[in-house]
Amino acid sequence: MEAARRATGADRDVVVALVETAVAELAPTRGGALWRARNFRAPPYAASIDAALAADDHLVVVGSIDGAVFGYGIAAIEPLRDGRRLAVVEDIYVEPAARGVGVGAAVMDLLLAWSQEQGCIGIDAMALPGNRDTKNFFERYGLTARAIIVHRSFAQP
Repeated sequence: MEAARRATGADRDVVVALVETAVAELAPTRGGALWRARNFRAPPYAASIDAALAADDHLVVVGSIDGAVFGYGIAAIEPLRDGRRLAVVEDIYVEPAARGVGVGAAVMDLLLAWSQEQGCIGIDAMALPGNRDTKNFFERYGLTARAIIVHRSFAQP
């Protein structure tokens, strides 16, 4: 049975391992190297996960099948200049073997519910260019593009 729950300190090592797996999968994809350097959490990942687990303005969730963890998600509250609050999905990842069976949906449902409970006006998430499955996943939850970031690299091919 697929499920999601708030992560605890006991989940830290499995979440860190999933973070490392997510980076290994996404960094080599289009836009992934700059995403890793600019948008993703900074290593050491254990310290970053510990901070998120301890923060009142973050929710760390693990997704499982029959109790075995196969995915995780992290949302944070971002205060806006006008005093309102926006939830931001910082991470969401499910191991490839557990995709398409409801683990990611269980994680996302919990992140959405928490964001609403926190009084957020909405929720943002990022999908890398060409990652159609992630884009489609977010669209199933009503998340649509509100901005497009464009970039020109000065690196040599």
